[in-house]
Amino acid sequence: MGAIMDWLAGGLGWILNQLVELTGSYGLSIILSTVIVRLLLYPLMVSQTKNMAAVRRLQPELEKLQQKYGNDKEKYQQKMMELYKEHKINPLGGCLPMLVQLPILWAFFRVLGSNALGEGATFLGLWVLNQPDPYYILPILSALTTYIQSRMTLSDPSQKAMLFVMPIMIGIFSLSFPSGMVIYWITSNVFGIVQQAWMNKLYPVE
Repeated sequence: MGAIMDWLAGGLGWILNQLVELTGSYGLSIILSTVIVRLLLYPLMVSQTKNMAAVRRLQPELEKLQQKYGNDKEKYQQKMMELYKEHKINPLGGCLPMLVQLPILWAFFRVLGSNALGEGATFLGLWVLNQPDPYYILPILSALTTYIQSRMTLSDPSQKAMLFVMPIMIGIFSLSFPSGMVIYWITSNVFGIVQQAWMNKLYPVE
């Protein structure tokens, strides 16, 4: 795992350096590298969207199961998995893109915590990219965009609580994370929101 993280961090660091030479801006380079990463993950996004569309078609049946077995979580999970199996739906299909993004996120953390950005690299004159945001703008945006994206991708009615828990957690973490990494997260969310809206048109529920 350590070797993979070293490889990812080295690759991301190289991409950032190339983009910095092209744009002259570390902040813009982080945004562009995030877009590049999301474009590379596009095939996984298509698979995730198809999976979520299939789950949403089952929404009425899932709600019936929740009403019937709401007080018995174990039974509810069992019946839900049987329903997924019957309709050939992979319940982990929606999680795969996030699982793939986690190593990339930590690789960015390593790059932004190193000297790869240069001492005192800033963006828009507001943020020092390897330091937390002192204005709380980025943590608020990270929480807001996480909420919007989560709302767009929610397919299991039993997970509605995560609509609020996850954005709050991300916002709290962003208070202490380097601004550059929070910019990466916000950019990734915005890209995901636009991409999800487009995918919903291509693969509607009905």
